[in-house]
Amino acid sequence: MIELSTYSLRVLRNDKELNLYRGSREHDDSQILVLSPAMEYPAPETLKRLEHEYSLREELDPAWAARPIAITHYRDRTVLVLQDPGGVLLDQSLDRPLDLGFSLRVAISLSSAIDQLHQRGIIHKDIKPANVLANSVTGRCWLMGFGIASRLPRERQTPEPPELVAGTLAYMAPEQTGRMNRSIDSRSDLYAQADLM
Repeated sequence: MIELSTYSLRVLRNDKELNLYRGSREHDDSQILVLSPAMEYPAPETLKRLEHEYSLREELDPAWAARPIAITHYRDRTVLVLQDPGGVLLDQSLDRPLDLGFSLRVAISLSSAIDQLHQRGIIHKDIKPANVLANSVTGRCWLMGFGIASRLPRERQTPEPPELVAGTLAYMAPEQTGRMNRSIDSRSDLYAQADLM
């Protein structure tokens, strides 16, 4: 069991639903990532997403994903603990122009990670810069944010109001909105990746 009180936590991202922290321990230089609900009393869907991401741990490889290692309680909240491959969130790198070589390395590494995910029969459904860790020198990428990922090769999305659609509209394939006569499949992740780059 991971004792989070032994880690010093630093905020990487705050949003309405989940906060992401990087935890480090001075005496052994170990690092982890911690996903914690932003609200004191999170919606049941938020907790289900954390549990769902944890349930995928056996299919996720640390070579291309921030792999879940524990779901536990910390400061009266259910949190998901992930292996920390290092790197920075890609959305934090997009505030300045990116070097062409670095952009190509990121695109290749991200494509490889998505391919590995699809080979395991998983569709991410929320590929976006905030769910990608990238090494700022090599461009190597790791996926995270598997809370709405699907093990189905194809699924139908029912039409929902935009504020209830799971995922991020700015990077979402049109079929994920439920407003197209198409199923969600691995191409939905590729659409999001093309939007990302």
